[in-house]
Amino acid sequence: MPAIFRPSANLATKLVLLGTLGACAGGAAWWLLWPRTDYQRLLGWAIEQPVPFSHQHHVAGLGIDCQFCHAGIEVASKAPMPPTYTCMTCHSQVWTNAEVLAPVRDSLARGQPIAWSKVTDVPDYVYFNHAIHLAKGVGCATCHGDVDRMTLMRKAQTFTMQFCLDCHCDPGPNLRPQSAIFDPEWHRTPATPSPAELVAQYHLGARNLTDCSICHR
Repeated sequence: MPAIFRPSANLATKLVLLGTLGACAGGAAWWLLWPRTDYQRLLGWAIEQPVPFSHQHHVAGLGIDCQFCHAGIEVASKAPMPPTYTCMTCHSQVWTNAEVLAPVRDSLARGQPIAWSKVTDVPDYVYFNHAIHLAKGVGCATCHGDVDRMTLMRKAQTFTMQFCLDCHCDPGPNLRPQSAIFDPEWHRTPATPSPAELVAQYHLGARNLTDCSICHR
């Protein structure tokens, strides 16, 4: 009885099976790894905003303090965005007719806040209190990076669960004196209290910061 399939069919079958298996494995790897890539998380990307606000110009160039625009940031559970009249404190006097600032003038005229796009965010199932981190010695730059050098604001950290846990397991290296919380150029010096001293100063040893209830309530 003549053969139905040629010998080459065995090779073709193996190649098809291996290709299918490879495609399934590749698809599974993509599904698992893609959301974890810096590209997907927009790490280091400048987020488009209604107005191209430059922290480099305003903070490093003009010396404006974080709290001038983000008023109440030290007591707010969520970082507040500056109201339009804060912008117009200066821009009613300088660059008054600049086209790039038209959305700011329009916002003030209509009494509607500017719809800034979020750069840093955490999922809704994560409890995060901004004020407590500042009160316990975590400076702005620890999470937001060198904001004073950013022409356009960009995400500096991944804000994954691992990122938070790394700090909660060993917060000392990320702490600074209260006088340096809003200083974008602060660096640890020999005169700076040690990480252990700062942990004691901020009373961080009284509770296990890796308890699930710290971030999931």
